[in-house]
Amino acid sequence: MAGVVRQPIDQEALERYLKQNVPEVKPPLELKQFGFGQSNPTYQVTDSTRKRYVLRKKPPGKLLSKTAHQVDREYRVIHALENTDVAVPKAYCLCEDESIIGTAFYIMEFLDGRMFENPSFPGVNAEDRREMWHDAIRTLGKLHRIRPKDVGLETFGKPAGFYNRQLRTFGRLAESQAAAKDKDSGEAVGQLPHFDDFISFFANNQPKDRGVLVHGDYKIDNLVFHKTEPKVIGILDWEMSTVGHPYADLTNLIEPWTVSNATPSWPRIHADHAFLHPSRDGSKASDFPGLPTREEAVKWYEETAGFDIPARELAWATSFALFRDSIIFQGIAARYAVRQASSEKAMAYGNERGPFAEMSWWMVSSVKDGKSKL
Repeated sequence: MAGVVRQPIDQEALERYLKQNVPEVKPPLELKQFGFGQSNPTYQVTDSTRKRYVLRKKPPGKLLSKTAHQVDREYRVIHALENTDVAVPKAYCLCEDESIIGTAFYIMEFLDGRMFENPSFPGVNAEDRREMWHDAIRTLGKLHRIRPKDVGLETFGKPAGFYNRQLRTFGRLAESQAAAKDKDSGEAVGQLPHFDDFISFFANNQPKDRGVLVHGDYKIDNLVFHKTEPKVIGILDWEMSTVGHPYADLTNLIEPWTVSNATPSWPRIHADHAFLHPSRDGSKASDFPGLPTREEAVKWYEETAGFDIPARELAWATSFALFRDSIIFQGIAARYAVRQASSEKAMAYGNERGPFAEMSWWMVSSVKDGKSKL
């Protein structure tokens, strides 16, 4: 939804730039900043013909992360995929001249469709619910079929060693976050349970390397669906995209089943009874007819991506995804400790670090004993 502009843009400078570089966009313009919380400020741009576009820019000021907010990477991958069968918005221009509106930005097509925060697709009929999940998975498989070299993205990331890089990055994060001390009590956030064992296990039991384009945060609420048809018309929020392992995207997409079935007795924030197996107490699967099972979702992915996933490899990748999530929650706890995030919601999310680590360890144990769970 579009709302009030919270980070004003020099509209005259933008209009001059677009007049010279993007003649499709006809000034004068109307700008409205989208109200939901992307890390890169995002605006709806309406031109004089009433055609809508989207502008995404880096946040103003000094950025805390060198790897986040890379709108140039977003533009590059969207533009590279325009002539493929992967659904992406058309990208019109990238402007890295910060003198225009204060930060780098790009302009892309506005996708007039539907977005869903809840992956159970409330309010959708059974047939459409099933096909929307099928197309979300099919779209991911299409992305992973593309060879980076074929679309000019051979330098977009390293073709091998994805999980080793992830392990180093998140391992260092966990070490620094664990040391953060509460502003009032002085108590340290503390390290995740089984941390050293996690590091050892994930370093030595990795799935076969597969260097494909990965979105980095592929999930239902980053997809735009057609206004009336059950199909994906665009993938959004590419700032974490790279060349990596396809299991990272797949495990992220099917996490509603993973978390819900691993924690049926816990009122976890991310558990959803719609995804709880029908045989489990409290399941609301029958209220959302058409939802596939986790097994069906994986099978659909294999059919499109063109390769089979060994159960042990999927369990490994799922446990790693939960481990990564636990470190992200630990980071929220660390920011809460130093009062960079002071809301009750931040504290609740930070408290998820332990349960997610335990879920991950439960799956690690299943890989070790050869009885892959979930």
